[in-house]
Amino acid sequence: MKINAITTALAGLALLMSTTLKAQNEVKEQLVVPLSDPGKSGRLEASLINGSIHVQPHNGKDVIIDAVMHQKATPVSKGKEDELASGMKKISTRGGIEMTAEERNNNVKVSTQSFKNNMQLDIKVPQNFSLKLHTINNGDILVENINGELEISNVNGPITLNNVSGSAVVNTINGNLKATFKSLNNDTPMAFSTLNGNIDVTFPASAKFNAKLKSDRGDIYSDFDVDVDKSQPKSNRSSENGMYKVSIDDWVQGKVNGGGREVMMKNMHGSIYIRKAK
Repeated sequence: MKINAITTALAGLALLMSTTLKAQNEVKEQLVVPLSDPGKSGRLEASLINGSIHVQPHNGKDVIIDAVMHQKATPVSKGKEDELASGMKKISTRGGIEMTAEERNNNVKVSTQSFKNNMQLDIKVPQNFSLKLHTINNGDILVENINGELEISNVNGPITLNNVSGSAVVNTINGNLKATFKSLNNDTPMAFSTLNGNIDVTFPASAKFNAKLKSDRGDIYSDFDVDVDKSQPKSNRSSENGMYKVSIDDWVQGKVNGGGREVMMKNMHGSIYIRKAK
């Protein structure tokens, strides 16, 4: 009886294995994009549906894009055959990465046609480079040691900026947002927002800015001495189709080091941390 039970179990395991998924495959590609004027700053734009984007500087004069596509596993077991294809052979695609990079006047735009599989983009640019990066699912965005104007957005994942300089407009929906600045562009407003996660930003001790802060279901902390505007919340009144709408502005506003350009931080489910670099 025990032998029969073991035999039955092994047969069931074999059947299970026959319908399991194939191991995930990786496909790698590299693009090297020469710049029109390597001695000047440039701009990179890259977006993904599924995956992560990491950007770092290098000493070269090109933009180097290393892409890794993680192909989704597919069932081994045969499903229902296509009756219209009876007697025909199925031709499988190569499964490579469809990616293009266009360059014009030091502006580089990277686009991919991978919608089903996860993609990892590791991009190297000259240090003085502005970035516009966007991803939606299953990935994070990481930018390190870049000097420029940064426009970064994610939907379902975190954003991290390490030792960057310049200015930033950063938004994610579901994920933490963390940024550390070496220096700031004193003339450009900045904004940081998330819906579900914490906002944690470190500025140089000498940074001057007007803080505009709001966290609906979290707390706000700061290493800086913030000269908070203690006046009553401002009410806004507007008229439309004969009806009046009154709303109350419950933002925390204040000046840091005497004030300067506006830095807005908005959160719904999470806290805000404004840190002074040590």
